Amino acid sequence: MATTVGERTKIREAGVTLPAAWLVLLGLVEAVSVAGLWWFFVRGARGQLLDTVALEGNAIGQDRVDGLANTVLNAISVASLAVAMVVAGVIALARGRVLLTLVVTAFVATANLVTQVLKHGLDRPDLGVDLERVYAGNSFPSGHATVAMSVVIALVLVVPPRLRGVTAVVGALYATTAGVATMSLGWHRPSDVAGAVLVVGGCAALAGLLLVLAQGRDARVKTDDARPLAVALLMIASAVLLAAAAVALWWVDRVATPPADELGRRTLLTAYVGAAAGIAGITSAVTALTLAATHRVVPWRTG
Repeated sequence: MATTVGERTKIREAGVTLPAAWLVLLGLVEAVSVAGLWWFFVRGARGQLLDTVALEGNAIGQDRVDGLANTVLNAISVASLAVAMVVAGVIALARGRVLLTLVVTAFVATANLVTQVLKHGLDRPDLGVDLERVYAGNSFPSGHATVAMSVVIALVLVVPPRLRGVTAVVGALYATTAGVATMSLGWHRPSDVAGAVLVVGGCAALAGLLLVLAQGRDARVKTDDARPLAVALLMIASAVLLAAAAVALWWVDRVATPPADELGRRTLLTAYVGAAAGIAGITSAVTALTLAATHRVVPWRTG
């Protein structure tokens, strides 16, 4: 039953079935997407070539972005992750959310653990595409991108409702910058970053499901806590960026032939810019989908 407070704010009983079903579906889609990226870009020769062409494009204008990329990535470490988890926990506890503190801490730890298990457990076959990095082994998914994205999602979950929209938009920009920086410095292929973002998204959906089930129908949702404008901005940006990435991927796929380092500047630049757009698009989408459910996952009152 809804209760009106003032003229705009409505407080209602929180449902369980629909949010739980949505979070399960979202988590499954993100898990399947991770598997699809691995199958095509890591296991397949054509995918490896497209990934490598985009990575080779980082040499174009690299001297202009090295400083920023190093600054961003040097700030990402185990110590910085621990500090971020403490900050997120303090914010959640200051709001009186003990369960949220525990679940968010477990979410960040799980997302980063899953990434490390996948990175060390998955195989990257040598298909004669990227001979320069053949001895580096598997790099899918990216640890740095996982750290950055998991911190962003953790903050979106714990900050007060009025700050969620701004936190999500700024956080998506930060996570995108960190992900593209790993590609710019040659640390990771584009698929490594995209896979990491989706791993975080899947773990966030699982964390949200745990919160929804634990809170049950005793929770109360305030409609004003939703942030539709920020969600819409992120989803529109995601659609535009992913469309640009798809066009770039299609064009490069038509013209790219091994070896990747002997391709023309136009092909390398198109692949690099398209990969960066793809990373930004996936990051925006995962952030938007998480934000869209946050007012139910972290309700106005937990009962």
